[in-house]
Amino acid sequence: MKDALDFIKARRSVRKYTPMPVPQKLLDRVVEAGLYAPTGHNQQSVIILKITDEDAVRKLGAVNGEIFRKINGGEGMQDAFYGAPVVLCVLSPKDNKTEIWDGASVLSYMALEASSLGLGSCWIHRGREQFETEYGRSLLVKAGIDPDRYEGVDSLVIGWPAATPTVPARKPNRLFSL
Repeated sequence: MKDALDFIKARRSVRKYTPMPVPQKLLDRVVEAGLYAPTGHNQQSVIILKITDEDAVRKLGAVNGEIFRKINGGEGMQDAFYGAPVVLCVLSPKDNKTEIWDGASVLSYMALEASSLGLGSCWIHRGREQFETEYGRSLLVKAGIDPDRYEGVDSLVIGWPAATPTVPARKPNRLFSL
């Protein structure tokens, strides 16, 4: 049995996935880990939108890639989700003062649980912007989420890794003590 630090050290951002679907049982565990993540004042106000519909995942990945292009200039990404079959979108009420930190906690817990199950994951930014688009808002409405009440924090793509990146050495001089 591995301890938590082993999973933390081994988890990497995966940017290439096989087309093999992720069993619902494993997705349920990843989502459950996110629901148990700590949140400010234990509000538990962050929600997760699980998208497994292939067309919706690919289209939202293209929307996110286009946002990347506009923000960074130059070429966009055709699929900012790297071909992953699942995207877990973390959203927060717009009036949540700890939304960034709560969302980061949820994303981190889900990424660690995915790694413990042998799945790959990658934290994808531009969550807020992707749900401000007409397509993003339509996904929220379709899922029963009020786009005027909730905003995206970020997303986590999940799937079976086609290749697992190596663990780079840690940079020195990053710990300070008093």
